[in-house]
Amino acid sequence: MEKSSGKKRAAVLVGCNYPNTPHELHGCINDVLGMREVLVKELGFEGRHIELLTDAPGSAVMPTGANIKKAVDRMVDAAQSGDVLFFHYSGHGTTIPSSKPGHPFRQDEAIVPCDFNLITDVDFREIVNRVPKGASFTIVSDSCHSGGLIDKEKEQIGPSCVTTKERRSTPKTIPFESILQHLTSLTSINTSDIGTHLLHFFGADASLKFRLRPHELDLLGDDEGILLSGCQANETSADIAGEKAYGAFSHALQRVLLEDDHDHDHVDVDVGRRPLISNRQLVLMTRKALQATNFAQHPCLYCSDQNADAPFLSHSI
Repeated sequence: MEKSSGKKRAAVLVGCNYPNTPHELHGCINDVLGMREVLVKELGFEGRHIELLTDAPGSAVMPTGANIKKAVDRMVDAAQSGDVLFFHYSGHGTTIPSSKPGHPFRQDEAIVPCDFNLITDVDFREIVNRVPKGASFTIVSDSCHSGGLIDKEKEQIGPSCVTTKERRSTPKTIPFESILQHLTSLTSINTSDIGTHLLHFFGADASLKFRLRPHELDLLGDDEGILLSGCQANETSADIAGEKAYGAFSHALQRVLLEDDHDHDHVDVDVGRRPLISNRQLVLMTRKALQATNFAQHPCLYCSDQNADAPFLSHSI
């Protein structure tokens, strides 16, 4: 993506359905196709600044861990102050044992690309730390255990104790044990240390979490990234099969964005379309929409105090 003057809106959208595998989902590609339509028609994005990665049969570039990170790196490296950057992921998530000293029982969050080369909370921390000052970087992750997917980001809307009778769906999660079993089949190494497998098979393309020493992980400070997660860190996100399959969180979020009757606090004059709702409003309204349709997951918001009340995919005015 080329550099340009003024405010630019750029996005990387990733949908993984894992076709013909034991972990197959059905709605993830539809999720990102729907989001691309919302971005272009409602939020002022140009199609040429949106990169789409899916594992649909015949895709020229598959959403492997390395390809996803390369696409996001291109977007961030081309960014300038004032730009609006967006990353939407729909697919499986997982949790892995923390490698940080003093946290032997803690679980960290990761997404699962089509080749199982995990992208972890540490990778997202490193990415958002490189975003130019004055630009914004928003992540929407419709995956299980996605709460906290940016390491050290401040929690604004966290776990909920509200329970809902859950409708039938497929959870977007691959258990750690299944990922370990798959990686062991690739490396033929007899160890339960997932980092050993990932480093052996993917080398320099493996997550920073496994390439940095534990004390180096603490050097990655906080910033102003924005994460809208499909669920809490201890929850699953739903994938709904049917005539038109979809992810529950992506579908509800897009419905909220397309509603006309919100009480908005901000108008983005550069977009020139309907007023935008804040990140906080969007998460709360998406939670409400999911609860009304009997989904038990609770979307969360992680960002700075200022960004919590800033318009979704825009700047405070």
